Amino acid sequence: MAYIVPIVDHVLRNGPGKGIQAIVVYPMNALANSQYGELEKFLKDGFPDGRGPVTFARYTGQDSQEARQEIWARPPDILLTNYVMLELILTRPEDQPVVRSAEGLKFLVLDELHTYRGRQGADVSMLVRRVRNLLNADHLRCVGTSATLAGAGTYAEQQTQVAEVAGKIFGSAVASDNVIGETLTRSTPGFDADDRAFLRSLAAQISSSGWEPATTYDEFVDQPLSRWLESTFGVTRSAEGRLVRARPRSVTGKQGAARLLSEQTEAPEEQCEGAIKAGLLTGHQIEKPDAPGPVFAFRLHQFISGGDTVYATLESEDDRYITVEGQQYKPGDRTRILLPLVFCRECGQEYYAVRSEPNPLTGEISYIARDLLDRLDDGDREAGFLYLSTDNPWPDQGEAIEQGRIPENWLEDFHGSLRVRRNQRKNLPTHTRIRPDGTSADDGEQVCFISTPFRFCLNCGVEYHHTQRSDFAKLSSLSSEGRSTATTILGLSVIRNLRQEETLAEEARKLLSFTDNRQDASLQAGHFNDFIETGLLRGALYNAVADSGPDGLSLRSAHPKGFRLSGLSNRMPMRTSRI
Repeated sequence: MAYIVPIVDHVLRNGPGKGIQAIVVYPMNALANSQYGELEKFLKDGFPDGRGPVTFARYTGQDSQEARQEIWARPPDILLTNYVMLELILTRPEDQPVVRSAEGLKFLVLDELHTYRGRQGADVSMLVRRVRNLLNADHLRCVGTSATLAGAGTYAEQQTQVAEVAGKIFGSAVASDNVIGETLTRSTPGFDADDRAFLRSLAAQISSSGWEPATTYDEFVDQPLSRWLESTFGVTRSAEGRLVRARPRSVTGKQGAARLLSEQTEAPEEQCEGAIKAGLLTGHQIEKPDAPGPVFAFRLHQFISGGDTVYATLESEDDRYITVEGQQYKPGDRTRILLPLVFCRECGQEYYAVRSEPNPLTGEISYIARDLLDRLDDGDREAGFLYLSTDNPWPDQGEAIEQGRIPENWLEDFHGSLRVRRNQRKNLPTHTRIRPDGTSADDGEQVCFISTPFRFCLNCGVEYHHTQRSDFAKLSSLSSEGRSTATTILGLSVIRNLRQEETLAEEARKLLSFTDNRQDASLQAGHFNDFIETGLLRGALYNAVADSGPDGLSLRSAHPKGFRLSGLSNRMPMRTSRI
């Protein structure tokens, strides 16, 4: 609206139908499509035959040849496009009717100006200069819009920074006074943070056992809690006295709003948390009398970061200390080191990723932490893994052969009995005892050391060929999952919980995912569908085997049409699509 209203005003004052008077450039076709729909509401709806006095059209790579020919024959007053198509319009012979109709262009708008940085920003800035030259636009007004372009500093400093960036892109000087920021207004009356009378009334409202949320607009905006909520989550005063958006903050936690409210009112923190949630929800349900929308149109954001490595002390499963915060020792105990854990991708068995390091003076061997992919051996130091399991300990070599825990191709027949081949003996796990501080000692915990590369799992027995040198495909850490897999798992969890949430309307139980480009969207949609299909198939196989009884499941009956499907999607197939 900030730039469309002046453009429409200009067209109406100077007369429509005089060629293209404004070009609006969007960084993505999705934005052009969205704004095209908005313009239809303002410039078409309500007019006879849906044709208003000001015309507009979209010219992108998604539009048909017929739509382009219509623009060539009858140029609109306003053209919506993207910077790539604008470049093509200036260079392609078939688009010369568009160039001629835009002679003397009056407005060039770059929406989402902050996206034009680096090489792309340089390309767009050169494009703006070519537009001005080729269209003989001597009086061109350049407009840039952005919600996130300004940096730190005072409002005047932000204006100066934005003006400098805009000047480089537009190829002409931009006065800092021409940079227009947002103007905010409060929904509730303000208050002085040092006003003790206000704080007493706020405390009284929270502490009142009979307090209930307001039901009308006038009652709600006059409540002390509503005024406090808007000042905490909505708007605040800058050093210059301007109303600016408040920094987002959580409700709970050490820096949360509940603790702040508790400190100001001396009310219990849990009681403050409940009052904040009730106040926000009430503000979201009460409509403004003079404008569409609720009094508090807040949004909740949840940030999920990738997991770090799991660290544990060198002790039995029941006694060891586990954390996801990387550090050398267990907090408060420098006699227990923390080592990173990696997990067998087949069965999940944990291993300590370590490197042995002998003391040059005493010869005592210590085991220190290493990265999973760090395999460099230096002198007497050797990279490997420690296996510690009280449920399934690694036996002596003879017992390991008898129990079938050593891979078959590592064994050979020797006078009627099996023994380990000579070339594999150096790769066998070796028993050792290690103290919690990582040093080897006779009184330490019994473990097995395995040198890299990881050849087979001591728990499940999965074996890897000697040509598979990288351990990443065999073992995983907590943070080694792919981005697509993480997104699929989170999306699947959200959808399953949404389907069980009966308080939501059925049409609201959906998940919308945003990606940077078409390629990522296509990849994610395919990954999600493949994941669900695999889960359904595995669930169906499991149920088929479970239902087959003691006779088992024959290969002939193990067919997708021969058993019931169940599993991850609660018997309801899920579909994803790329928009």
